[in-house]
Amino acid sequence: MKKVLLIGAGGAGSVFARKCDLLYPLIPSLHVASRTLDKCKQIQNHCTHPIEISQIDADNVPDLVKLINEVKPFLVVNLALPYQDLTIMDACLETGTHYLDTANYEPPNEAKFCYKWQWDYHERFKEKGLMAVLGCGFDPGVTNIFCAYAQKQHFDEIHTIDIVDCNDGNHGHAFATNFNPEINIREITQRGKYFENGKWIETEPLSQCETFDFPEVGPRKAYLMYHEELESLAKHIKGVQRIRFWMTFSESYLTHLNVLQTVGMTGIEPVMHNGQPIIPIQFLKTLLPDPASLAANYTGKTSIGCIIEGIKDGKKKKLFIYNVCDHKACYNEVGAQAISYTTGVPAVLGALLMLQDTWQGKGVFNVEELDPMPFMSALNQYGLPWKELVL
Repeated sequence: MKKVLLIGAGGAGSVFARKCDLLYPLIPSLHVASRTLDKCKQIQNHCTHPIEISQIDADNVPDLVKLINEVKPFLVVNLALPYQDLTIMDACLETGTHYLDTANYEPPNEAKFCYKWQWDYHERFKEKGLMAVLGCGFDPGVTNIFCAYAQKQHFDEIHTIDIVDCNDGNHGHAFATNFNPEINIREITQRGKYFENGKWIETEPLSQCETFDFPEVGPRKAYLMYHEELESLAKHIKGVQRIRFWMTFSESYLTHLNVLQTVGMTGIEPVMHNGQPIIPIQFLKTLLPDPASLAANYTGKTSIGCIIEGIKDGKKKKLFIYNVCDHKACYNEVGAQAISYTTGVPAVLGALLMLQDTWQGKGVFNVEELDPMPFMSALNQYGLPWKELVL
């Protein structure tokens, strides 16, 4: 029996475990580990089928190695913090275990999203005969697979890709983040960047915006940001001339964020408070609602997809591939809001394809390097149906 060790019991981790429970016995054996054992116990109590749980410090390689050797999983699924990607990968290498995550490594002391650190593990995983799959959430993840599918099925040449992400939901709070506040705010407040004609072009944070007509939501203003899948897609979608990422934010959200930045609450460098060093953004995290707590009262939908332009049979073609997800429906199914659901479910599907040996390889892979067809089929079958719209 192939066992999965899940590290991380936050919003996406909870979705992963509860979705595995609903799909049992496709993933027949699950062990959940987190720094906070109570979160593991909450997940355990919501699952119909038995799961094992443990407490773990994912920053500690020897502790991770010990846990992996005790659990003996086929695959470690990392839904912990991006800061911990490399320690978990190190532990997988030491124990001979396959690896999957949803977000690329980020140094704790620098808001820098970059795949280089993990791509540098390719030869080590290859030499051990192990597979590491990076970025198997929604964006990155499903959006990458949408692009790989489009390249395989719809285009002879892809020229431009615009990834558009709209959360048109309402959680009832004046200001809150939909996933880990520290990671979310660091991501949004960094400089924008996009790929065009072989070069990376930087912009001031949230300085460019366009209006997109999001399916089942309508026209919404979206802001240009840098997002990690741009780096891997620029490398793996051959011949692409431009790739950009856009995300919507409400005016209220942007106003609150601007005030917090202005007073220094989004800073990542330590400051002294009453003789003790604190990191402002970590203190802010303690004041904001736990993203998991938003789910019960969340209404509205997410609408996320890829607008892709290129050539097919000598003619110009423009295609929109997208998914719409309802917050309330996600809560009714697994007790989570749609942001957690759209991250956790793709990780389940990636794990399933690895367990079934449908996705195989030796080394480190971004999901667009793998066969998109079984994943696209699984999305329709297991809760994230997609549609195509010719523009």
